[in-house]
Amino acid sequence: MAPTTQDRILILDFGSQVTQLIARRLRESGVYCEVWPYNNAAAARITGFNPRGIILSGGPASVTEGESPRAPAEVFEMSLPILGICYGQQTLAAQLGGVVEGGHAREFGRAVVEVTGECALTQGVWAKGARETVWMSHGDRITVLPPGFRVVAQSEGAPFALIANDARRYYGTMFHPEVVHTPHGAALLKNFTHDVCGCSGDWTMGAYRAQAVARIRAQVGQGRVVCGLSGGVDSSVAAVLIHEAIGDQLTCIYVDHSLMRANESEQVVATFRDRFNIKLVHVDASAMFLGALAGVTDPEIKRKTIGRLFIEVFEAEQHKLGGADFLAQGTLYP
Repeated sequence: MAPTTQDRILILDFGSQVTQLIARRLRESGVYCEVWPYNNAAAARITGFNPRGIILSGGPASVTEGESPRAPAEVFEMSLPILGICYGQQTLAAQLGGVVEGGHAREFGRAVVEVTGECALTQGVWAKGARETVWMSHGDRITVLPPGFRVVAQSEGAPFALIANDARRYYGTMFHPEVVHTPHGAALLKNFTHDVCGCSGDWTMGAYRAQAVARIRAQVGQGRVVCGLSGGVDSSVAAVLIHEAIGDQLTCIYVDHSLMRANESEQVVATFRDRFNIKLVHVDASAMFLGALAGVTDPEIKRKTIGRLFIEVFEAEQHKLGGADFLAQGTLYP
């Protein structure tokens, strides 16, 4: 659900455990962004999203492996600024004609880089000649830069710790600027989004909330919505946001399977009925779930059993309500 503003950054995810921290840092600086899997970013979709820049995340793979992930070739034809982080830097370099090799000194944890040059990322943050603390997590490294790139910072294990192609506005960091262990990392990212990409930094979560509410109202109209509520963050946020948009047109169904923590089900019911005044159907299906799980030790069978029973109970309760025009569910953001 992108905002109407054109100030947006696209993050292509290569599987890093800290990709969401990139998004968090950008949003903290007032920039809207979305995280997409690297292999679900067709050129037409990117063009429709209309980002001001692209960030390639880190990831667990090795660029030296033949089947390792690559950035869509089209992103290098869009005249957009690109920042590659760790694996993102390596695939950026490899796809543009550089060389990445394994078997060199690995760096995991805090490292010190020497700033040997200047670029738009370091402007006002790192001075030439300074030694700065960063967080590394890599086994491979670039050994030959692609044409047009130069070194801005280096470490003992990464001679190309920060590289830049000023003409194309391409940058790459072997370290992770998104983690708090890189003290000035957020400032480096802000330089990329604000100075290089030209984002104004005026996006807020409050504005996003207002836009989301308006879009829900427009989509639902006078229809009725039923929402599966688990008590977790995802479904809870979805329920409260939808209720803000359409009020009593929303009914939540909470299936109590007796697998929550002590008194947690009571807290869920009290919170949504009393605090948020949301219409809530509380179904005590604990006997059904515990009976079906008795004697089951295989975790995969447990998971499938819980999922199947939840759907059965939810559908039965939905039919009692007379159906609905829309089904709402909270799910993990990619």
